[in-house]
Amino acid sequence: MTRTFPDHFLFGAATAAYQIEGAAFEDGRTASIWDAFARVPGAVIDADNGDVACDHYHRYRDDVALMKDLGLQAYRFSTSWSRVRPDGGAPNARGIDFYSRLVDELLEAGILPWLTLYHWDMPQALEEKGGWTARDTVDRFVEYAITMHEALGDRVTHWTTFNEPWCSSFLSYTAGAHAPGRQSVRDGLLASHHLLLSHGRAVQELRDRGAQELGITLNLTNAEPVDPSDPADLDAARRIDGQFNRWFLEPVFHATYPGDIVEDIRAVDAAAVGEFQAAVRDGDLATISTPLEFLGVNYYHGEYVSGRPSSTPVPGGDAPTDRHIEPAFPSHEGIHWHERGYERTNMGWEIDPAGLTRLLQRVSDEYASAAGVPLYVTENGAAGDDAIADGRVDDAQRVAFVRDHVEAVGAALDEGVDVRGYFYWSLMDNYEWAWGYAKRFGIVHVDYETQQRTVKASGRAYARIIADRAV
Repeated sequence: MTRTFPDHFLFGAATAAYQIEGAAFEDGRTASIWDAFARVPGAVIDADNGDVACDHYHRYRDDVALMKDLGLQAYRFSTSWSRVRPDGGAPNARGIDFYSRLVDELLEAGILPWLTLYHWDMPQALEEKGGWTARDTVDRFVEYAITMHEALGDRVTHWTTFNEPWCSSFLSYTAGAHAPGRQSVRDGLLASHHLLLSHGRAVQELRDRGAQELGITLNLTNAEPVDPSDPADLDAARRIDGQFNRWFLEPVFHATYPGDIVEDIRAVDAAAVGEFQAAVRDGDLATISTPLEFLGVNYYHGEYVSGRPSSTPVPGGDAPTDRHIEPAFPSHEGIHWHERGYERTNMGWEIDPAGLTRLLQRVSDEYASAAGVPLYVTENGAAGDDAIADGRVDDAQRVAFVRDHVEAVGAALDEGVDVRGYFYWSLMDNYEWAWGYAKRFGIVHVDYETQQRTVKASGRAYARIIADRAV
């Protein structure tokens, strides 16, 4: 069977500033929270950092030429707050100029620039003033967003405010698995609200300045009970869905936080919920639910959960660093992950393409369709144990992964879901946060010693899909 895609459907790839740019302290850039966190003993495997990464800052022209060779129609990238407004202060012309040159290079190559304002790299100086737990950070973010629009708004049409605010709040401020590494239910709750408030404020400000395509990207999952007839399993799935999906979808689309989850967390930490509710001021939720032109959906795997422990270990989870990590879900007691026999990636994540179809249908049915908001799959990818042999990287699992997940998006289209694009994560191997350089997601292999790029078999397979507009 051949599934074709409409002419307006975008095929692209995605990256993030800290993961690929390098040049960490060049041309006025100052430390971000990830520069600081990577230097905490035991926080990142092998103490890896993004000082050089893929050296994209110096090699962006070659990288754009590579994108053109692959046939990418769009490139989703993020800008570094620490490069554009170092320490959260005044604009830095040299940092802004890098992104201006990148955008010009993309447009010259016929590639749509798709800009994400925040992919986890807050200036460390702002973290030291409270970070995302401080309401003042909202104003600082809006200043940064306006700076970027003033510089690039004449050429960039698609603006994403935040990438995966669940990671920037609960994974980073409650679990401590990501920068800045705090471990507090209170801090995670406050961070989640201020991230969403920053999103809403930025959308309003940029729209007032003429921006027309504005959205946010959420990482979403299917939380499914092992036994749908078991109340404990159903409750485990409800709590994961609520703390991962609905905590962000409900305020963005319905101007409310999910009441059942607020009460679940109150049972764990009433003081934290009290501070969170006090931080939600009159008008905040109306701002957060400012209408959007699109929603980005990041999907990697599902959650198969139960109220009873599994008899066998389940792969996946946080990077096995030397640093203690707390649970990311405030209400986690009695939730247990189970194996269902699916093939898994090098991250230990199960491969479930049909889950992407189900997720897109659910988000459309319950949130996006009624609001007239189209969906884009803004991240979807697989880590592999990739190595070059005879000048090639034959990543057969990823070839199948890309094919099957693009087909799953086509299946959602057949069901009437308004999904308009697919961005593979990632264009190239890069710094994988607490995993350092231990995991490779790219369709392009990077030799970190020489910075040599080698297109993998999956890259060539994806290029054929794009050229044919079919899978």
